[in-house]
Amino acid sequence: MLEILKERLRMYLDAEKAVLSGQSYQIGDRQLTRPDLNEIRSAISDLIAEINTLELKKGRTKRTVFID
Repeated sequence: MLEILKERLRMYLDAEKAVLSGQSYQIGDRQLTRPDLNEIRSAISDLIAEINTLELKKGRTKRTVFID
């Protein structure tokens, strides 16, 4: 699951880069308009938070307490 989220994050970062280089462009009679930058950035923030949460859970170790 963690690797899937990291791959999605890479894809969203690539999408952000593409939007920053130009929101829309036209070639001949065809026009391409990229998705909204705010939506992309929101998804990036959500993915980073989810990845951080999973990594923290993954890094936890069990603790045993002995009471005397």
